[in-house]
Amino acid sequence: MPTPAVSSPQWPALTVWGVVNAVNLIQAAGFLSRIRTGSMGVNQNLGYVLIFLAVPSAAALVAHLRAGVSWLQWAGPAAYLVFVTLMVVVDYVHPVEFRSPQRAAILAPYLILFFGAILLMGLPMFRLNRPLWMVTVGTTVFLLASMGAAMKQGVG
Repeated sequence: MPTPAVSSPQWPALTVWGVVNAVNLIQAAGFLSRIRTGSMGVNQNLGYVLIFLAVPSAAALVAHLRAGVSWLQWAGPAAYLVFVTLMVVVDYVHPVEFRSPQRAAILAPYLILFFGAILLMGLPMFRLNRPLWMVTVGTTVFLLASMGAAMKQGVG
């Protein structure tokens, strides 16, 4: 009798998909709020939601690691958790102004981790479910357009 193939559960991949799309939409709302209000107040509050999203991201990371999936499946949630840790430190625990004026020593890793996490969380869905991946492409484009609009208004 053949042994059944071991397959990883789908919930971690769908959880990561949900997290990346939520992050895109939340951060887009943050950029748009900067245009409307001229301040980081709303964006600061939305940051707490980004912090909360570390919980399902961590659960998905653990499930992926236990299932022994490819590094590409778990790299996104891992990068997101590192990003959230940095964000908590520089935005909440020991607030440091690094956006304006720009402090490259903080801003560069912050942006690399943020956009790297988005890329790494979104990329696996390309192979797993193309329509869901297209949703992620759409929310990412919306995030980038919102960021561009905020930068154009001088509040990016």
